[in-house]
Amino acid sequence: MRKIVAGLFISLDGVVEAPETWHFPYLDEEMRQAVAAQLAAADALLLGRRTYDVFAAHWPHQDAGQDPMAATLNAAPKYVVSTTLTDPAWANTTVIAADPRKELLRLKESPGGDIGMSGSPTLVTWLLREGLLDELNLLVHPLVVGTGRRLFEPGSARIPLTLTESATFGTGVLNLTYTRA
Repeated sequence: MRKIVAGLFISLDGVVEAPETWHFPYLDEEMRQAVAAQLAAADALLLGRRTYDVFAAHWPHQDAGQDPMAATLNAAPKYVVSTTLTDPAWANTTVIAADPRKELLRLKESPGGDIGMSGSPTLVTWLLREGLLDELNLLVHPLVVGTGRRLFEPGSARIPLTLTESATFGTGVLNLTYTRA
């Protein structure tokens, strides 16, 4: 059975929104390798609507010959959970609009590697509540952002997790991997 594996950049105060505005000072070779390893284990990408819009506006316009990540993301099958996206322009995109739980269970049972996620905090928390997220990888940055969307908003359901791996990068970023307890 395939796993759904989410990876997010997150601040000490839980902010996951707009990491492009705060995470780059911490991007080093260790982080690149961690992100590349997660990407290499996945042969499909699962996205929420907002993350899809950001990625679809950027990655198809990158030179796949110069940027291996662009080549990988553009070629991969992409699944977007959305009730509003009707005509995705990014190649290899399938919209999951009706009964996402059922469709994601079917996708997990299909042959292949991991189904990777980047960003999409609303979808990540829904997958955790539904018991569909198999692994949560957090790159915890040593800073307080102060404002912005948090991965777990006040009033979120209690979801016990087990820390399965951890590493500290030279920049102070914590690389934490969790599964459901």
